[in-house]
Amino acid sequence: MAERDDLRAGNYPDPEPAFEPWEYAARLKRVRERMASEGVDCLYLSAPESMYYLSGYRSAFTQAGQSPKQWPATSGIAVHVDHDHMVLFDTDRETVMHRTYTGLSDIRCFPPGRTRDGTAYVADELASLGWLGGTIGLEFWSSRPNRAISERFQERLEARGAMVRDGSDVLREVRWLKSPAEMDRLREAGRIGCTGLAAARDAIAPGVMEVAVLGDALAAMGHQGGEVPAVIPPVLSGPKTAGPHALATDRRIGADEAVVVDLAGVSRRYHANLARTWWTGEPAAEDRRLAQAAAGSLEVLKETLKPGVSAETLSAEMLRYYEDAGIWDRRSWIGGYEMGIAFPPAWTGNYVFDPMSDIGREKIFEAGTAINFENQFYLGDHRGLFFMIETVLVEDTGTTLLSRDVPDGLESAGPA
Repeated sequence: MAERDDLRAGNYPDPEPAFEPWEYAARLKRVRERMASEGVDCLYLSAPESMYYLSGYRSAFTQAGQSPKQWPATSGIAVHVDHDHMVLFDTDRETVMHRTYTGLSDIRCFPPGRTRDGTAYVADELASLGWLGGTIGLEFWSSRPNRAISERFQERLEARGAMVRDGSDVLREVRWLKSPAEMDRLREAGRIGCTGLAAARDAIAPGVMEVAVLGDALAAMGHQGGEVPAVIPPVLSGPKTAGPHALATDRRIGADEAVVVDLAGVSRRYHANLARTWWTGEPAAEDRRLAQAAAGSLEVLKETLKPGVSAETLSAEMLRYYEDAGIWDRRSWIGGYEMGIAFPPAWTGNYVFDPMSDIGREKIFEAGTAINFENQFYLGDHRGLFFMIETVLVEDTGTTLLSRDVPDGLESAGPA
């Protein structure tokens, strides 16, 4: 044990910060301002996206999902409204990772124990800092930690005098507006995603397995510096395209079939979701007309979505276009959601844009916002779905569609 600890103590990899220190300082300032406006004195962040946003923390194993009870997800970052530094709580096994990514100076590791449950330790340390005298927010809407551990946290914090409430919206709202550095990451993610789409298009052919197409797309993105997406990208062929969240399998693509490729380019955990539909033969005339009309909607999107435009206005313009084009009744789902930082199991952000919903219609798009936009329509005779997805950046200089250099999918698959 001593030898192992000595090896860890002397291991200092070259730092790999995701952003410059002043970027993190600006983020912390915004978070504390939001905490003050919401009456949150102390915030304990457990969502991987939140921990990454404030520190660059990146772990492949977050003790979420089906982790054993001996390994509860209790690591996190504590922020206080009155202090300009954060405290990272974690197991000592992650020490080298902390040095590589975070650059944080106040890191407190749980005492060694059989269960690695840090809830009592976190509560004791925050109490000793005087950070539990008011309201503490936990991220109730995060899947990490699970209900059992979240309730244990709440009980131990309340036993030490804190008043616990949901603080999920603090980080979610702060992350809505991206900094110039974040927008640069999204542009790079879009470039990487375009590489993946091109590789997928070239790999599609009758007799090729769906997972083989997926493998080529992931490899191409990896060679461009792309990281593993938060969602296993669907590559679906034939009638399977009608189930948009099905997984690629060893099914072999048939002749004269539609093939949907829905992926995300990833740069420093920032995701740009892009999708296209290709055919292994000539698409039917009805499907070609539908695809052309769906592609035309992106020009309307680009012209309409600008800083200061409301979701209600955007919804009305998109609905008018689809009705005039005669494809509205063929829709599966039209809309989008916020893009940005993501870890498994999802790359969906907090805000959802849905022209058919009354929720969120008051949202104003500002410079520094990023959403995807999904065209999903049923093919003729409901044989499957047509997909075309863009990630859209709204900036002072204009609106950018990140995959417009990728063919619209009306040509047959295979090498261009």
